[in-house]
Amino acid sequence: MHFLDWLVLGLFFIVMLIIGFWSFKMVKGSEDYFVAGGKMPWWLSGISHHVSGHSGAVFVAYAGLAYTQGVSLYFWWALPIFVACTIGAYLFAPRWSRLRSTLNIESPTEYLALRYNIPTQQVIAWSGVLLKLFDVGAKWAAIGILLNVFTGIPIMTGVLISGLISLVYITVGGLWADVLNDFVQFVVQLLGGIVMFIVVMIKLGGPSSFTGIWDQLPAANSDPFREPYTAGYVIIYAFIVLLSYNGGTWNLATRFISSPSGKEAKKSSLLSAILYLVWPIILFFPMWAAPLILPNLKDPTQSYALLTQELLPQGLVGLVLASLFAATMSMTSSDSNTIASVITRDILPVMSKRFVGMSQKRALKIARITTLLFTALTLVVAINSDMFGGVIGLLITWFAALVGPVSIPMLFGLLPAFKHCGPVAAIVSIAAGLAGFVVVNYGLDVSLAVQVGTPVLISFITYSAVGWLNRNQPVSSDVGDLLASLNGKEKDKTGDGSDLAL
Repeated sequence: MHFLDWLVLGLFFIVMLIIGFWSFKMVKGSEDYFVAGGKMPWWLSGISHHVSGHSGAVFVAYAGLAYTQGVSLYFWWALPIFVACTIGAYLFAPRWSRLRSTLNIESPTEYLALRYNIPTQQVIAWSGVLLKLFDVGAKWAAIGILLNVFTGIPIMTGVLISGLISLVYITVGGLWADVLNDFVQFVVQLLGGIVMFIVVMIKLGGPSSFTGIWDQLPAANSDPFREPYTAGYVIIYAFIVLLSYNGGTWNLATRFISSPSGKEAKKSSLLSAILYLVWPIILFFPMWAAPLILPNLKDPTQSYALLTQELLPQGLVGLVLASLFAATMSMTSSDSNTIASVITRDILPVMSKRFVGMSQKRALKIARITTLLFTALTLVVAINSDMFGGVIGLLITWFAALVGPVSIPMLFGLLPAFKHCGPVAAIVSIAAGLAGFVVVNYGLDVSLAVQVGTPVLISFITYSAVGWLNRNQPVSSDVGDLLASLNGKEKDKTGDGSDLAL
């Protein structure tokens, strides 16, 4: 790291803070703070959805997989997300926006109290909040490690620098600050990625290298499916990301909830889909070509960082490092804002009547306090990650296991076809999915596809089966009316209803 690199990185952090304080004037109440008042432009929401959907792991862990596995990374990661977002644009994204129009929700779990009941909502809300505490803490620790590799700054210092800056802008500006910073971070990532793409291409002989490198790499690096990422794994993973990127990962649901209408949410999801189809090709090319420039690396996860340090001039190293920060900080700040909405809107009112029926002004005050405390706790977890030993890794594993089963009642509960799936179906399906996770992870020796897919498939089958058994039971009028409005049979409060049909 030279002076120009530090200057670029410093300017990046300053811009993030400026946006946070600029966004302050746009936030008048908790609705603005959590869902941007339902006024998020589709292009901004779509870019934010894309940026918030991946972290610095792309430049570390995935860089290692690109180095050793080749093009299969695109087929099992990027392509399934493209498919998931495309399907979600028609099936799920518009319904999230209509939920806000119909119920005035400000959190992704808020509607569950009406769709199922309060106990079901609390099970899902508490499990997500507690496990996200450690998940976000681990992401802060990862940022500290990245900064340490590039600059030599102690990991704790790196965690505090990035964490405190994010804590300030997200606490002050809420979702507006988060999404506007996502846009800046996307621009930074775009510039850094394109620069690396061009430099590596020139290094290897020009534009012809884009297709020519594959003859120089091991033949298996051209295979779209390689063990353990087989075609079966890709199919199962595609189902999981269908859930995750359409709302099972709560901060991504918020991007659709904040859209003015179902039509705008649909466009947002389609934009994110296109970005996942095209951008990873440019981003991954230097990682695929790394074995030709840096052969026989002992630790392939360092390949992207080493390429940056070897090929880029002063200033551009700082730009690429900023893009690494951008990817991870986008996820952490988005998570903090969304978790704060769940705590403020769904957990606190159940714990105490003092938080029921709050004014927008008081709710905003509670929202900022909640965001501040949650983000601060994640930083404490990150700083003390060594003390937790394997606990953080274990909890992250369990969080990954929960995402699928918890997403089943959240996502399919929006669809009329599953109207007979009530609170029993929701709770039993989550429990069955977790039981399946325990069996395949701690009781059996199975393939990666079976290990990853079993919890979510068991959960889906259980949820559907219980609903089928209840098919002759009447559906409450509240649930029926809700599903009808989400299906586009009632007018959107933000328009004339012409955009509601699927």
